[in-house]
Amino acid sequence: MIIRKLSLPRRTFLRGVGATVALPFLDAMVPALSSLSVTARAAANPVRRLGFVYIPNGAVMQQWTPAEVGSEFELSPTLSPLAPYRDQLTVVSGLAHGQAEPLGDGNGEHSRASATWLNGVHPKQTEGSDVQAGITADQLAAQALGRDTPLPSLELAIDLDGLVGNCENGYSCVYLNTVAWRSPTTPLPMENNPRVVFERLFGDGGTTEQRVAEMRRDRSILDSVTDDLAALERDIGVGDRARLDQYLDAIRALERRIQLAEAQSADAELPELARPVGIPDTFEDHVKLMFDLLSLAYQADITRVFTFMLGRELGGRTYPHLGVPDPHHGLSHHRNDPEKLDKLARINTYHLGLFTHFLESLQTTPDGDGSLLDHSMVLYGGGLGDSNDHAHFDLPELVVGGGAVRLEGGRHLQYPKDTPMTNLLLSMLDKAGLSAEDLGDSTGRIKELAEL
Repeated sequence: MIIRKLSLPRRTFLRGVGATVALPFLDAMVPALSSLSVTARAAANPVRRLGFVYIPNGAVMQQWTPAEVGSEFELSPTLSPLAPYRDQLTVVSGLAHGQAEPLGDGNGEHSRASATWLNGVHPKQTEGSDVQAGITADQLAAQALGRDTPLPSLELAIDLDGLVGNCENGYSCVYLNTVAWRSPTTPLPMENNPRVVFERLFGDGGTTEQRVAEMRRDRSILDSVTDDLAALERDIGVGDRARLDQYLDAIRALERRIQLAEAQSADAELPELARPVGIPDTFEDHVKLMFDLLSLAYQADITRVFTFMLGRELGGRTYPHLGVPDPHHGLSHHRNDPEKLDKLARINTYHLGLFTHFLESLQTTPDGDGSLLDHSMVLYGGGLGDSNDHAHFDLPELVVGGGAVRLEGGRHLQYPKDTPMTNLLLSMLDKAGLSAEDLGDSTGRIKELAEL
C-alpha cells in the first residue's frame, strides 16, 4: 500500500495576480492510501486527447501515398519525416468529401474544402453573415472531453482570420478562416498570436494595462505564483518536484520566445497590414511555438481537444528557404508540370517535418503510465487531394496516436474511392470514448479502426 504525505486534486492551480498556472499530472494527485500506483490508475482511466491539424491547397498524392497496403508498407517520400513515429502512424487512403463538391453551387472548391473537412456538411453559399455548415468533430469531442478541463478546446492558426466578405465565388471568407464549427451557424475564430494563446492558458486576471506593464518589465508569469509554488514544493516528493521543474522550465522558455518575437515586432518597420505583436518573424518559428503551446496545454490538462490550421486555403505563402519562391496556391495548380510538382512536394514534406516537432514533444513528455503521445490521437490532413483538379477525393489523411487510445499504428489502410472522410472522424470519436450515431455524410466506421 502506498501512503503519501499529500493528496492533491487533479485540478490544482498555482495562483497569483493575473495568473493561474495549471499543474501537470503528479504522483501526489493519486489519493493517499491508494492501493494502486499512479501508473496503474492512469492505465485504468486513461486521459484521451484529440487534435486536428489542417494543411491547405492539397498534396502531391503520388508522393504522399505509400505504394504498399497493410503493415509492410514503406513510407513515401513526403511521409519520410514520420519515420520515428511509424509504429504510431496510420495512413488512410481513398477518403472523400462528397459534400465539398459543387452540388449546383459552381466554383468555391477551396472554401468548401476547409468548411467540410471535420463535418461532411455542404456549406451554404453566401457572402453575408448567414453562414451555415455543420458542427465539427472537434466540437463534438469538446462537448464531452471538455467537461473536465478549463478550456473545452483550442482553435489555432498561422494566418490571420481577419478576411471578410466574399473570398471565393460568393462564399464568405469565414469558410476559409476556420475549420471548427460549434454549431451549424457558429464558426469558431482561430487565434494566431502566441501571446494571446499563452494568456488564455495561464493569465486570468489583471487589466490589459497591467499585463503590458508586466511584459515590459520582462517578468515571468511565474513570478506572481512563487508563494504557492514554494508551499507546494515543500509537500511533494522528489519525483514530482523534478516533473514540476521541467514543466515550469517549459513555460519560461515559451515566455522568452514570445518576448523575443514581440521585441522583433516592435523593432521592425510595420507594413501596411501589420502582424499582431508577438508573432515570430519566420513561419517555422511561428509553427513550432504554436505546437509547443499545444503540447503545454495537453501536459497541464488545460484542454484535450485542438484544431490547428498550418495555412488557409487559397493561401499564397512562399518558401524561399526551400527553393520555392512561388506562391503556394499558384503551385497547387501545377498542370502536371514536373518542376511545380517537385516544389509542391517539398512544401508538403516540410509541413510534415514541422508536425514531427509536435510529435517529438508529445512522445518525450511523461503522462501517467506512458507519454502524452500514448494518450493522444492527432489527425493530420486536408480537404483537397490533387488540387490541380480541385479534387475532394483521395484526400491526404493520416492519424498518429498511441495504445491508450486503442490505436494500432504501423499501417496503411486503403479504401474504395469516395469512402466518406466522416467515417474516419466517427472512428476517431469512438476511440476517444465518445458515441455519435453519425456525422455529416457518414455511412459507418473505418472497420480496421473500429474493431480494435
